[in-house]
Amino acid sequence: MPSLPAGPATLSLLPVRYADLPGWSSDGHADALAAVLRSCAKLTRRDARLSLGISPQFGRVGDWQQICAAGYIVRPDDRSARRFFEEWFVPYLARNGLSEQGLFTGYYEPVLRGSWQPTARHRVPIYRPPPGATGTVGRGVNLPSRAQIDAGALAGRGLELLWIDDPIDAFFLHIQGSGQVEMTDGTRVRIGFAGKNGHSYFPIGAELIRRGEVTPDQMSMQAIRSWLVTHPQQAPSLMAMNGSYVFFRLIDGDGPIGAQGVALTPGRSIAVDPSFVPYGVPVWLDTTDPISAGAPLRRLVVAQDTGGAIKGPVRGDLFWGSDAMAAEGAGLMKQGGRWFLLLPRAAAATS
Repeated sequence: MPSLPAGPATLSLLPVRYADLPGWSSDGHADALAAVLRSCAKLTRRDARLSLGISPQFGRVGDWQQICAAGYIVRPDDRSARRFFEEWFVPYLARNGLSEQGLFTGYYEPVLRGSWQPTARHRVPIYRPPPGATGTVGRGVNLPSRAQIDAGALAGRGLELLWIDDPIDAFFLHIQGSGQVEMTDGTRVRIGFAGKNGHSYFPIGAELIRRGEVTPDQMSMQAIRSWLVTHPQQAPSLMAMNGSYVFFRLIDGDGPIGAQGVALTPGRSIAVDPSFVPYGVPVWLDTTDPISAGAPLRRLVVAQDTGGAIKGPVRGDLFWGSDAMAAEGAGLMKQGGRWFLLLPRAAAATS
């Protein structure tokens, strides 16, 4: 696990050239532009006079709306898309204080097995948010903890969205925040985040390290799952240490849906800490590939989601997709690296 700066987190931005972005010219910029335009659907509805972020370099919403208008008419090829980014944006090296190094993890959309009704096999409920609860799309207030919900605190209230067949799969679904479910009737449905209970997120991987069950170098999503599967008597109490509990809803159309409210793009959407990096900002990611033995992983991604463990100005969680390779890459990813924020050239000219 890469070491991170101690002390309060602060964002500092150092302007650089596109030549300073390793691998910039070889990326598939058209794919990144398509992801940016999904964010534009949200940005174009906001008040143009508002500031987008905490620094003047982020510009005003109106600056981004001009960029979006230009992006909609760009030809969908890599050369045209790269020229668009270079014309409208200035790259900045993002730092936490004076440190440019950050931590980059991954997440994915799991595929689970479910039923619309409880069966002998499908006994684990996936819940809708309790109706009328404060913060049902966001943070809940005075709602039961994970342990209480698993013990039946919400049972019998008609909140069951569907049932799945594995409590460990349900636990990881809560961490990922979305998933697809193969139903017994042959259909496949997508479910997404609809709220949470307001209890603090606790990383059970850290507890396994503290106990000496897994070393820091061995820690991964796969290592956590393996421990839970091989310790069935202890698994429920370990999972209960993470009091945070997520509620879900059915999603029609493209997905999963990130915190910005747009469909995520595999390999191009990244979860950020929105108190430092606003949704919709393109980010040049410079890290390593967890699958390919440290080979470079450099690409243009878009800030479109967040997560309970994503804190700080140089901290990202890359969305990998929903297939087996996505599960492998997301589970193994805990890479050191850095990133560069692409911010409006118009804001740079006035700041």
